[in-house]
Formats: sequence, C-alpha cells, structure tokens
Amino acid sequence: MDQENQTPHKRRVRYKGKYPKKFEEKYKELQPEKYQDTIQHVIQKGNTPAGMHISIMVQEILDFLQIQPGQVGFDATLGYGGHTKAMLACLKGQGHMYATDVDPEESAKTRKRLEEAGYGEDMLSIRLQNFCTIDEIAKEAGGFDFILADLGVSSMQIDNPKRGFSFKVDGPLDLRLNQEKGISAAERLDTIEREELAGMLYENSDEPYCEELAKAITDEIRRGNRIDTTTKLREIIEKTLDFLPEKAQTYSVDSVPGPEIVKRYLDGSAVKQFDFVLASREFFGDSIGQNADNLQWYEEFSAWVAQQNRRPKHLPELMPGRRAQKVEVTTSGYPFQMTSEGKARYQIQLKMTYFEKGAR
Repeated sequence: MDQENQTPHKRRVRYKGKYPKKFEEKYKELQPEKYQDTIQHVIQKGNTPAGMHISIMVQEILDFLQIQPGQVGFDATLGYGGHTKAMLACLKGQGHMYATDVDPEESAKTRKRLEEAGYGEDMLSIRLQNFCTIDEIAKEAGGFDFILADLGVSSMQIDNPKRGFSFKVDGPLDLRLNQEKGISAAERLDTIEREELAGMLYENSDEPYCEELAKAITDEIRRGNRIDTTTKLREIIEKTLDFLPEKAQTYSVDSVPGPEIVKRYLDGSAVKQFDFVLASREFFGDSIGQNADNLQWYEEFSAWVAQQNRRPKHLPELMPGRRAQKVEVTTSGYPFQMTSEGKARYQIQLKMTYFEKGAR
C-alpha cells in the first residue's frame, strides 16, 4: 500500500478519571455522527452534548407557521440548524429556505450537516451575515412566506472555552460570534472608561452593581493587570461582590399600614408614601455568630439602600405617572416569628416616597 496516501492515525484525547470533564476531552460528544449512542445517553440524562445545541419548541413553531411545500422561508439565526432542518422537512423537496448567521465556525459545521441530510444549495441558501440584511435577501427571494427569528447565542458557543462566552471554565475573554472581525472583549476593556463600562452594564443587563464592577475592572487595568481571560474577569467580580450571601435566600416584600398621602397639590398631583417590610427566613438559635451574621446582612442592606438614593437612576421604576423620589430604611433588621425548625423571620421596615402626577 502506498504509505503517502494513507491518512495518519489520530489518537483520541487522553483525560484523567473515568469520564471526560473538559470540553475538548469529550471527543464522543463532539462527533455525534459517529457516537450516536453516547449522544442519546447524554440527552436522556437531561443534558446537552458538548458542541451541540438542542432546539426548543420545534413542534410548536411548526404548528404555528403551517409551512407548505413550495413556500419560501427565512431563518434569521441558523445556529446548529435544528429549526432550519425541521422547516426544510416541511417543504418536502419543494420550495426554498434562506438562513443567516454571523458565526463562520459553526455555520460551516451546520452547512455540512444539512448537506449530508439532503439539504443542499438547491433547497437552502446560507449567508454569513447579520439578519438585519433581511430586506436585501427578501428582494432576491421575492419575499418570504414564513420567518423565524430565534435570537441569541447557542449551547455550542457557550460551552466552547475558546469562544470566551462563559466563566465556568478558563478561556480567552473574547465574546465575539465572528472571531475574524472586530476586537475581543479583552481588547475593548484595555481602553474603556469607567463611566462607559458602568453604562454598558446598566443599559444592557440592568446590573445593580454596575458602578462597583466598572470601578474594580478599570482600576485593575490601570494597575497594569490586563484582563484577558474569563477566569481573571470572574475573580474580579467575585472579589468585588463578596459581600453578597453565598447561598440564595428567599425574600418577600409585604406592605404595612401607613400614611399614603404626604402632600397634595392643586392640580391633583401628590407626594405619596408606601410603607413595606423586606423579610427573609434564616437559621436562628444558640449560635451568636450565626445570628450576628443574619443581622449584619441587614445592616449592609441598609447602607446599600442609602447609597442607591444618591443615584436617581437606581431608584425603583414605577408605573406611568409615578416617579420614585427616595427609599428610606425606618428600622434596623430584627428577628421575628421564631419557628420550631430552628429558623426565624428576619425583617427590616422601609418606606418609599414617590410623586404621582394628577389627572388634570
């Protein structure tokens, strides 16, 4: 046999332990066409195999769209191709679909999978571009009979460490769907100003600690420490927000009787007051340290409330015609209603003053 024409043998990925843990070690999940048994086993356990994305509500979407053979459709986000494949099947070999995606790496994989499933260029046109170009594609297609836009990133992008979308595992801080264009998130942080970063965190994700995080991140960069991995960013966030409780607690907000109107104006407008308590159930008992920690959280919460009053944008958003003016803590935190399970209801009383515009 001609040795020059032989495909060199590639050894499988080696890993410690019985099962692979890292993304790149899960070679069976990354080759679904070869290891179908493994894929089905992972899915049956309620998980998504590495490198895959399981499309949701497929049948519900098909029931709504009522796709008929001969129609022309558009999938705004091709992704792993699950929805696209299901819609193509409804065309029964008659008609055409157009799909867009900005991720060149995953688009190439999806194109290959769909071609192998029998959906070539005669049935499917894939464009490596943003779905905002739908008008241009619609002119070429002569219009669409149905459109699907399932926006957002997919599992295969989040799970892959080299894409930098998750801080579950270490990877470059990238965050680009198309790593061939633009600059990475790490490069963006190199030159960003504190105020701009705080604004981005607040406007795009409603982050309540946007200013604290922005200060910590930009201060770290000014000290000459570049934030270029997901782990570095995660560590800064953890350190900055270490005052938050490690385990999520169940909190409730309950109104309490109090004067509603503080001041009324001739046009019917009024300054009103809403009295309420914030309560939680915590462990309570003979441990002085545990009880002190519970009360300490409410002390820190009181300080946080006072801080938010100095930032008008951080006050609660009310229904149209009402504008929050301030929120004040009226009592310190205290235990209330002990239970036989060794827990107590801790609560703190507050009041919110707000302006209500008159009807006249």
